[in-house]
Amino acid sequence: MTLKLLAALLLASAPVLAQQALPIPRNLQATYQKGTRAEDGKPGPKYWQNTADYTLNINFDPATRLVQGTVDIAYVNNSPDSLRQIWFKLYPNYYQKGAPRTSSVKPEDLHDGVKIAQMSVNGEAEDVAKLKIDATNMPVSIKPLAPGQTARVALSYSYTLNKGSHMRTGEVEEGAHFVAYFFPRITVYDDIDGWNRLPYIGSQEFYNDFSNFKAAITVPKNFVVWATGDLKNTDQVLQKKYAKRLRDAEKKDGIISIITQADANRRDITAQNATNTWQFEAQNVTDFVFATADHYVWQSTSLVVDPATKRRTRVDAVYNTKHKDYEEVIHFARKTVQAMSYDFPKWPFPYSHETIFDGLDQMEYPMMVNDNPTESRADAITLTDHEIFHTMFPFYMGINETKYGWMDEGWATIGEWIISKMIDPTLDDDYGIAPYARAAHTEQDMPIVTLTTQQNGTPFFLNSYPKPGLGYLYVKDLLGDELFTKALHTYIRNWNGKHPMPYDFFNSMNAGAGRNLNWFWQRWFFDGGYPDLAIASVTKQGNESQIVVEAKGTKPVPVDLTVTFADNSTQQIHRTIAVWETGAKTVTIPVPSDKVVTKVKMGATLVPDSNPKDNLWEGK
Repeated sequence: MTLKLLAALLLASAPVLAQQALPIPRNLQATYQKGTRAEDGKPGPKYWQNTADYTLNINFDPATRLVQGTVDIAYVNNSPDSLRQIWFKLYPNYYQKGAPRTSSVKPEDLHDGVKIAQMSVNGEAEDVAKLKIDATNMPVSIKPLAPGQTARVALSYSYTLNKGSHMRTGEVEEGAHFVAYFFPRITVYDDIDGWNRLPYIGSQEFYNDFSNFKAAITVPKNFVVWATGDLKNTDQVLQKKYAKRLRDAEKKDGIISIITQADANRRDITAQNATNTWQFEAQNVTDFVFATADHYVWQSTSLVVDPATKRRTRVDAVYNTKHKDYEEVIHFARKTVQAMSYDFPKWPFPYSHETIFDGLDQMEYPMMVNDNPTESRADAITLTDHEIFHTMFPFYMGINETKYGWMDEGWATIGEWIISKMIDPTLDDDYGIAPYARAAHTEQDMPIVTLTTQQNGTPFFLNSYPKPGLGYLYVKDLLGDELFTKALHTYIRNWNGKHPMPYDFFNSMNAGAGRNLNWFWQRWFFDGGYPDLAIASVTKQGNESQIVVEAKGTKPVPVDLTVTFADNSTQQIHRTIAVWETGAKTVTIPVPSDKVVTKVKMGATLVPDSNPKDNLWEGK
C-alpha cells in the first residue's frame, strides 16, 4: 500500500472513527431487529403499543378519606403476542403493611392494601380471594387475549387515603386532598420488557400507557374538584355565577378569581346537594388524578398557545390564602405555559388546562401539579415552571420514568433554568450544579444511562436532574436555537403519544440536527469523568492576547471567560463544546486588542468545575 493511498484511506475513515456508534444493550438492539424501532430515531414499521379506555366511578369521603368505586376497562392488545396474563398496578399499596418502599411511612398510614371486592374479565368473575397481590403488582391469569382483541375488565375496590406520610398523594390539610394513583390500572406491556413488573417503591416514578378516561368523582357539597381532563357538567356542580366565571376565564387573557376567599367563606359555590358528582373526560393521557377542597381560592386565566388554530389553554392556581407565596403562582404558571408554547421548547402547550394545586409535594401529573408552599419567590418560580414543564416530558412523550428518569427530569431541569430567567431576569438558578461538581467522578457518580432502578441517593439525583439537564443545554448551545429546536421537534414528532427509549432520543436528535452528535452523547451520557477546565496561560503577541484553556477533565463543557484590561474595561468570551469535539486537551482563544490583559476569570453559573481554583489568572 502506498503512503498516498494510506493517507487517503485514513482521511476517508476519520469521520467514522470520530463518530462511532453508541453502545446499545442487546435487549434494545433487538427492537431494531424486530422492526419496532428504527436506527434513524423513528418508530419502526412494526412499532405498536397497547391502550385502554377507563371509566371511573369514584366516591371520596374527605372526613374518613375512604376512596371507593368501580373501574371499567376496555384494554386493546395491539401487540403481536397472545397475552395469557394481565398485570395491574395498585399504586396505593405503597402504604400496604410490609410493602417495599424507599422512605418511611407513619404507622397510622399503613393499611391492609387495596381491597378488591369484585372483579371480572370478559364477563367471567374472578375469585378475588385468590388474587396474587404482591404490593403494587397484581398479575391476573386470563384466557389468551389474541393480537387485536379487546379485554373488558370490571373491578370494584376501596382503600383509605393516607393522612400523613405524604408521597405525591394524600390529605393536604383538613378539607383539602390531592388524590393520585387512586385506581387499579393495567400496566404497560411493551416491545422492550413485555409487562412492566417493576414495583412502585416511591423513589422511581411512573410508566403508564396512553389511555382515554371518563371519570365521575362524587364528593360532599361545598367540595370543589379539579382533575385531569375537561369538566363536562359545569352547570350541574357549580352555582351559576361560578360557572360563568369559569367560562369567562377560558376565553380571556386576564386573571379571573373564580373563587375568592369571601366566596369560600360563604360556602355557596357548589350545587347544594348532599353530594355532587363531577364528570371529567381526558383523551390520550397516561394518568388521571383529582384534587378536592372546600376552602381553597381559585384563580384562572387563559392564553392562546397555538397561533395557527387560536387554541387556548386555561391556567389555574388553587390554594389556601394563608400561603402568601401562592399569590403570584398564577402569573408564574401563565408565563411558563406561554414560554413553553413560544420560546422553549416552542411547541404549543398540548392540553386544554393546567392546574397548580397547593399541596404537600413537588410532583407533576397530566394537566395538574401538586406543589407545596415555598419560602421564597425564587423557589416558587423554579418549582412552578419545573413541574409544569413535565407536561412535555414525560406526559406528552410517554417516557418510562421508572427506568430512564433522566429522559424527563433532565428536561424539566433545563426548562426550569431557561424559563425561570424569562419570568425573573435577576434569577440565576444553579439547581444541582455545585453537587455535581463536588461528586463528579467519585464513587457517588455513575453514567447517566445507568438504569434509574439501579440508583438511589446522590447518583439518583445527579443522573436524573443536573447532569442530563446540562447535556441538553450544551447541545442547545452547540447547535444554536434554530437548529436545536428543529432537532428537538424531530424527537417530539417522532415520539409524542408513544414510548421512546434512550436511543430513540439520541438518534432523533442526530437526524433532526443533520449532525452526528455521538461524540458528545458518548462522553456526557455514557462515559465516566468530570468537568474541569483551567486557564493554562495568557500571553501577549502583538495586537492580541492569547488565552490557553486546558481541559483537565474529560467532560466537555463550554468555555466562558471574563477578560479584564488595564483600563478596567471587560470583555465576555464564550465558546461552545465544539472546541472539544476532536478530543483536544487545550484550546487557544485570541483576544484582539492593543490593551493589556490584567485578569482572566473563567466560569458561568451553568458550567460546573470540579477544581475551580485554577480558573483565575492575574497578571503581575
